[in-house]
Order: sequence, then C-alpha cells, then structure tokens
Amino acid sequence: MYHIPILADKITDLLKIQKDKLYLDGTLGGGGHSERILMAGGRLVGIDRDMDAISECERRFDKKEFEGRFELIKDNFKNAKDVLQDRKLSGAVLDLGISSHQIDDPTRGMSYRFDGALDMRMDKDAPLSAFDVINSYPEDRLLKILFEYGDEKFSRNIVRNILKSRESKPIATTKEFAELVRRSIPAKNEAHPEKRAFQAIRIEVNNELRGLDKAIKDIFDCLEQGARLCILSFHSLEHKIVKSAFNDLSAGCICDKALPQCVCTHMPVGRLLKKVVPSKDEIESNSRSASATLRAIEKI
Repeated sequence: MYHIPILADKITDLLKIQKDKLYLDGTLGGGGHSERILMAGGRLVGIDRDMDAISECERRFDKKEFEGRFELIKDNFKNAKDVLQDRKLSGAVLDLGISSHQIDDPTRGMSYRFDGALDMRMDKDAPLSAFDVINSYPEDRLLKILFEYGDEKFSRNIVRNILKSRESKPIATTKEFAELVRRSIPAKNEAHPEKRAFQAIRIEVNNELRGLDKAIKDIFDCLEQGARLCILSFHSLEHKIVKSAFNDLSAGCICDKALPQCVCTHMPVGRLLKKVVPSKDEIESNSRSASATLRAIEKI
C-alpha cells in the first residue's frame, strides 16, 4: 500500500461526517483518511505538497460515487486558509507524519534503511534538499538542527565528522550519511542511532515545525461551530506544538495568576477532546503507528 492510515476509525468517528458537508485533509498522503470522508458522503478539499500523493489520490478516488465531491491541491497545509478562500469546514484532519511511500522509496532519500541520494524533500520541486543542508550549512547551524530537532547528544561528534568528510568530497547518499552518524556515536545497545539525525535533517529540509502553531489556528478559524480538528503527531516536538496550540484555543482566563480575580473576560473558543493513541493490535499490524498521538478539538 502507498500508506496505511493511522487511527482511521477513530478519526472518522471524531469528525462526525455529514453528507455534502465540506472537510479538509491537509496532509493527503495515500488518501486513507480522505477516502473515509468521501465514503461517508462528505465533500473534500485535500492538500499535499507531494505530487506523488496527489497522483495516488486522483487514482484512488476515480470512482463514480466520488465524482464532483473532491478537490485535490498541491500546496502546503500551512496555506490552507488561502486555499479555502473563506469556505467554512465541518471538520479537518492533519497527519504530521511522513508517508510510508516517502520512507520506502529510496529515491526520496528519507530513510537510513535504503541507499539513495540525500534528498528528503516532501515537495520534489522545493529548492532545498538534505544534500544542501549537510554539505553547505555552517557548523553552528548544523549543531543547532541536530540538537534541537533530533535531541542528539552527540551532535558535536556528528558535525565534526561532517565538516571533515565534506572537505574531501560531498556527502551524497543516505548510506554515507548513516555510516558517518554511526561512526560518530559511541557504541551502545541501540538499533538505529542514525534515526535522530535523519529526523533532524528532514525537519529542516521541509520546514516542518516553523509556522505549525499558526497553521493549526488558521485551520481552526476555518471551522464552523461544532466542527472538529483532528491532528496526528509523532514526536515530542510536534506533540508540544499541537498541545500548546490546542491549549491556547481552549483557554478561558488568561490573566496574570497573581491577580485576585479575572479582568480579561477571555473566553475559550475550543473544547479539548480526549487524547488517543493506537491500540496494541494497530501497532502490531502497523509498527509505524507506535509513536502516534491523536489530539482533537471542537469549535464552540
């Protein structure tokens, strides 16, 4: 399969899909969540910056019963408010993870498991690739990326070896980079020590975190009353941003705690729903769901 949707049944239930109402899937991937929306009678605006995902969904949704009920757009979900052009949504979903197709295609350069060109771009038309980051970024910037986006304790060792290696020739493949990272980390009982560095570089290449908070609030603004926004996140940096954005939207009083009583009259605009993680059965059938957390908020 192109991609196995995570917590698909739960997201479908949370969205409470109504016939002919409009829903947003801001991260189409293989179209698993979008197809559930269409099968339940909803109308869909689907966004993805990966043209492979758009093509896959065009093929997948080429059914008579879906005809005229979906619009697929190559863009970044951070631009959803402009894409929607004042149309109101009855629900929205974001899956912040990378798709199985992107991981398993060696030409995308996303995975340390396959040898391929250092690319990592979700949008193959984007100007910046992993090759550019690794071979041209200065020392201080590489250190910041590996430490902040990968929580890599041995970032200095890795960057030292990157700088030394690229003096003689560029680091061009995922295999070269993975081996360099492994050489930089003291041996211990860890199956894939290169995982953190790959995550950090991928986040930088795709600008995954900058503007995420604003994008969440923009999409929430596009919801009609009673509509819900569901977001799947996969690592601590994403979890923190999603949780913070949802807490802001559901907050009541925002006065200084030192004040004896509320003077701000601030009212919550959202209601938090219970956080969900995949079941043991889902993790066993799809190991890539293990790190997923689903958060949802309802507009009030």
